[in-house]
Amino acid sequence: MAVLTRFVLPHAAPRFGDPRLGTPLPDEEEHAAFGLLRARWSSRGLELTGFARPDDRSTARPGSAWTWLTLRPDDRGTPLHLPTRPRRLPEITDDSAQPDHNHDWAGFTALVEPRRLRTADGWLLGDWTVEATLFTLARPTRLRRQYGGLAPHWCGSGEYPPARWVDQDVRLQPYFADGRLAVRLERPAVRLTRAVPGPDGIDLHLTAAEPLPDRTAFRLRHRESGTVLVRPATGTGRTRGVRLPYAPFTADGRGTGELEHWDAALLHPDGTAEPLVLDERGGPVSGQHPLPGAEDRALHLKHLADGRLQLCVRPAAGWVERLTTRPGGFELTGHCPADGPLELVLRHNGTGGEVRHPVGTGPGRQFTIRLPATRTGSDGTALPLRKGLWEATLEPVGRPGPARPLTASPAVLAALPAATLAGGKRILLERRWHDTLLLDSTPVLTATERSAWTQARQRTAGYPAACREPLREAVLYDVFGGRGYADSPRAVHTELARRGTPLEHLWVVDDAQAELPPGVRAVRVWSPEWYRALATSRYLVGNTHFPDFLRRRPGQVVVQTWHGALLKRIAHDVENPWLADHGYLAALDRETPHWSLLLSPSPFATPILRRAFRYRGEILESGYPRNDVLARPDPRRAAAVRRRLGIPAGRRVVLYAPTWREDRPRPDGDGFRLDLRLDLDRARQALGGNHVLLLRPHAHVREPLTGTGDGFAIDCADYPDVQELLLIADVLVTDYSSILFDFAVTGRPMLFFTYDLAHYRDGLRGFAFDFEAQAPGPLLDDSAGLVTALRALADDGGAPPAGYAERYRRFRDTHCVLDDGAAARRVVDRMLELGGRPGGQEKA
Repeated sequence: MAVLTRFVLPHAAPRFGDPRLGTPLPDEEEHAAFGLLRARWSSRGLELTGFARPDDRSTARPGSAWTWLTLRPDDRGTPLHLPTRPRRLPEITDDSAQPDHNHDWAGFTALVEPRRLRTADGWLLGDWTVEATLFTLARPTRLRRQYGGLAPHWCGSGEYPPARWVDQDVRLQPYFADGRLAVRLERPAVRLTRAVPGPDGIDLHLTAAEPLPDRTAFRLRHRESGTVLVRPATGTGRTRGVRLPYAPFTADGRGTGELEHWDAALLHPDGTAEPLVLDERGGPVSGQHPLPGAEDRALHLKHLADGRLQLCVRPAAGWVERLTTRPGGFELTGHCPADGPLELVLRHNGTGGEVRHPVGTGPGRQFTIRLPATRTGSDGTALPLRKGLWEATLEPVGRPGPARPLTASPAVLAALPAATLAGGKRILLERRWHDTLLLDSTPVLTATERSAWTQARQRTAGYPAACREPLREAVLYDVFGGRGYADSPRAVHTELARRGTPLEHLWVVDDAQAELPPGVRAVRVWSPEWYRALATSRYLVGNTHFPDFLRRRPGQVVVQTWHGALLKRIAHDVENPWLADHGYLAALDRETPHWSLLLSPSPFATPILRRAFRYRGEILESGYPRNDVLARPDPRRAAAVRRRLGIPAGRRVVLYAPTWREDRPRPDGDGFRLDLRLDLDRARQALGGNHVLLLRPHAHVREPLTGTGDGFAIDCADYPDVQELLLIADVLVTDYSSILFDFAVTGRPMLFFTYDLAHYRDGLRGFAFDFEAQAPGPLLDDSAGLVTALRALADDGGAPPAGYAERYRRFRDTHCVLDDGAAARRVVDRMLELGGRPGGQEKA
């Protein structure tokens, strides 16, 4: 395939008539994707890194594809051919999301050399379209050509490629027109070279390419209202000065909108207008300036992506003037002319989760933000930021006010993207919308590892190959697909470690979002080592579904601990078609034959589990190992949990842990919405003096909690092990969550906030028993009644609500009969027997 590299000559078109190559096939209609990933300036010119990939075949080897770029002038002049160099870029395969094709060698770099745009007669000014031609071998000695333009990448220089002054008054500006890359070589008619703020306005200094006529003026047009503001441009020759007072930007009610735009131009006496280009070679010109008399408003001289000037009136933003990359984080320096203390808020664009950092301010509202690339969870553990994009805003502390974006000055733009490492992850400080800063926490897997192409081959080839290797004496633990060190697998590991069983302990971790104890090694979910561990570990211990490609090997033991007792119906017992429609039940039927052992928390649950899962294998009535910590509570562990959460001594702890509703999906399809019906303000007023409220939404919920962080309400959504929250809770508030069975082990009171009881019972899941008649606590249908009941519990010293003691006792006799603190011991005994250790034999 490397033959394709032979016909590319510097600055020349391919020699299509070369008889060694045959003749090209007619241009075909098959679709190909073209894009610009990055653009940067070097001493030689503008370096473009992009891709061109066909949709119907792989470009996995050097020479399997070649891209040719052509600069074609709009005036139909002579085109310029740009030589390219092939690049191996696994990110192209990943971005394609194609499981059947590898495009690692679809990348290229090209160089736009400004010297080639200049002749003896001067610069070749004008607009040039960048055309791309992709050559691939359709069959031996036959080429296929596909054409396109380079589309913008989603972020950074691939979306807004940088410009450069290539001569004293000539600039080369890459830009996108109709979604295709083009370059403009121009001699701007007017440059804005200085902006000097004063108490009443700003003095603008303009330089023109040619002498300007008298009566030249500076014009601003208010985009929202059409109002035109004209100011005289004084001076002679090629220079002009404009005095721009602040007052017009707040007159007639203007200056009150969230964001207003003024388009700037230099107006000639004949009525023609020229846009102004910012020239910051002599120092900063763009920036923001507070508007006197307009509370929290600023006039922003904005350097647009195409180099033009635009004036914006908006709430004062964070104007970042300097960026320093530190180990594990960044330091941002700038100013924000806003009253009162501010904090930096990072908001995840998927989950809505928030991370807050203080902002130190100095004279002139200068700020310094030391921004670690980590977040500290409610348990005090510092972990790298969760994968995805984090929007960055400055927000008031303890008061309402606008969320202010972080805007990068032109000096900072040149330093982006900036990268640092945290917990083995690469965290990027990027930009969107030309100059708005955000953080991108990249996946812990490399582009090669995570691509659909690689994952398909790991499932069909990598895993089966590993299944031919000998089993190793190892345990692979999985809690909800890599969520953390918690639940029944944690208790099983603790028991094995206590015994000193000679086994290697491997823990599935997603996105580096877990802290593991000594002696346990993290395995990245979906990584090559994860596939191999699934195939070669003698023991697999998980509390949720195993991968659908898993096939239990002879000698391998697969322990399904599951993660909840049976109040709401599950699996095949659910009459709602939602599970079947989403393919869940079919996948479940393929999985269950590969379980060696299914744990049951009680004799009551055993027949329900067998029927709901249609499981024919062994069920061990062991109780849930995770509840051993509740059956035999350790006061030292409980004190440590309270300390990590910052709960003052003597405060009663209320844990509110509702389940999720499958009929409330998020619009983006990622998780489910929060339906917090609890009135936090009323609860704070009634209970805040001597209570702490821990809020623990279900893991499927992907929305932030508001109104927390004040010492009364604590967001515990990210606390790794909910059993530790149950350990310290004096009362549990839930709805239909199976967490009620765990908490019943403690004997402490429970309240049920069942505001949608009829809908949940009759329209969603339904119940495995008569919940309304057997619930071990009162069912409350509004927030006011719930708060009153919590207050009454405190006044009664924490005893179960009146009339519920006997019901609570019967509930525990039915559902907690096996919770004696020895469940993990029983599970480990049987697991080792099945693994062929002394005292047991494997059962197929």
